[in-house]
Amino acid sequence: MRARNEAQALSGVLYPSESSEPGRRLRLRQQFFFVSASMQDVVAQFARSQPAGPACDWTLFPRKVAIQLNDTHPTIAIPELLRLLLDERGLGWDEAWAITCRTFAFTNHTVLPEALERWSVPLLEELLPRHMQLIFEINHRFLELVAQAWPNDPERLARMSIIEESEPKAVRMAALAIVGSHTVNGVAQLHSRLVRTRLFPDFAALWPEMFQNKTNGITPRRWLLGANPTLAGLLTRWLGTEAWATDLRLLRRLEEHTGDPELQHEWRRAKRANKLKLVSHVGHAIGLQLDPDALFDMQCKRIHEYKRQLLNVLGIIHRYVAIRASSPAERAALVPRVCVLAGKAAPGYVMAKHVVALALAVADKVNSDPAVQGLLTVAFLPNYNVSAAEVIVPASDISQHISTAGMEASGTGNMKFALNGSLIIGTLDGANVEIREDIGAENFFLFGYETEDIPRLRKERAEGKFVPDPRFVETVDYIKSGVFGESFEELLGSLEGNEGFGRGDYFCVAADFAAYIEAQKEVDAAYLDQDKWTRMSIMSTAGSGFFSSDRTIDQYAKEIWDIKPVHVE
Repeated sequence: MRARNEAQALSGVLYPSESSEPGRRLRLRQQFFFVSASMQDVVAQFARSQPAGPACDWTLFPRKVAIQLNDTHPTIAIPELLRLLLDERGLGWDEAWAITCRTFAFTNHTVLPEALERWSVPLLEELLPRHMQLIFEINHRFLELVAQAWPNDPERLARMSIIEESEPKAVRMAALAIVGSHTVNGVAQLHSRLVRTRLFPDFAALWPEMFQNKTNGITPRRWLLGANPTLAGLLTRWLGTEAWATDLRLLRRLEEHTGDPELQHEWRRAKRANKLKLVSHVGHAIGLQLDPDALFDMQCKRIHEYKRQLLNVLGIIHRYVAIRASSPAERAALVPRVCVLAGKAAPGYVMAKHVVALALAVADKVNSDPAVQGLLTVAFLPNYNVSAAEVIVPASDISQHISTAGMEASGTGNMKFALNGSLIIGTLDGANVEIREDIGAENFFLFGYETEDIPRLRKERAEGKFVPDPRFVETVDYIKSGVFGESFEELLGSLEGNEGFGRGDYFCVAADFAAYIEAQKEVDAAYLDQDKWTRMSIMSTAGSGFFSSDRTIDQYAKEIWDIKPVHVE
């Protein structure tokens, strides 16, 4: 009974908040539990696979085992494998460490601090004392190597050390992941460049050959063949083959048919059928009736300040106020729009929860106002998950991927929407850059400052030089007036001031607001020309062939894991 209770306590709540000491302890224990179970199993399986006899040829281990670290959360696997080889299999340090480094590769998935874990040395010494000993030795030997490469450079030694000389001392898990791996990669071209130049420039200078890019991908079997059978059937008819489901590059053949009136008619009919499915889904989920003939505008992803759902909600409020102020003649020219937001906020992420609260308040106000009925509807869908996404994504006309430039590693939602013929309004961030190149810049609604601009914008803000667009000020003041039931002071406070924690508009919402509003006007204008919009939608699907997970996995297999496919008859 005691063992069962301890097991339930360990795994009952996965990914606990790190805002408290008990939460941090539980999270570290969980990471080690999952990692150690996996590593012990892998090592035991390899040993059983070896010929009977007293000696096991451990030099073969990296040829049979490839372990990919996804962000820093499983990085404790490096000292755990080292421990198993040293303490339980009897290898010497040099051989065990060489095997470890040839086994692991490290994928960085985000530039955000939560994926660059730091564990306090006292906590590791308490919970995993042997692992902390090994980490100290790894760091000692590594710093000797750094000192040989850059003599008399204590500042570089301090930057590259796995052990951070803070109070208390901490283990930089990203540094440990790099030092214990043979390859490091980002997940989009822009992100991989930032990994080399901003996140880990010293390591890239030491081992430039280690750093690669592997742009993310999605599986077309789930996100098109399964989620959108109507469009999938259309593609098979027009391409004359079902092979596109396993070779997404074949979608390029659609380009020669984009102007065909028959294809455009079928394309619009398929989109409307998917919108009707979403209408039914939303009706059952929240009791809201959507107009399938309106422009369906989607932002569906994890709620985070850098993903800027707040920018979207501010844009909706600006649209709402503009509609209310418009004349009858102006209303007649407006494009009806349904705005759908969906996503989950981490339990301890207070600001993300404020964004959700504002979105819900805006939805309640807009949807109950007869002055905008038929022109604007807002839906925030609860319990967002893959099953919901399979209904939402195929129904989208335009999807928002509007993160602060340089902060989204890749994104895969942008790929899912683009593959299903949804146009994108977005910044030059993550995989948006490559999607725009492949589908054509003319089929992408681009706005916002670029990655290189963001440090300057933050500096100018800190110096008090930033002057917001009047439309931004009016929108914020409208919220403060209490029209949405409360003033949302803490949330709006994050957009005010010049700098400081939770202040100073770190994610540049105000800086990009004016460009965002203008880009949304371009969306409205393009949607009025349905033939043009349909051509753009077809080009979005046709240009999505690169973003298949088949291509991504093939690149990992060939360029990182050094494995070859086995063809089965």
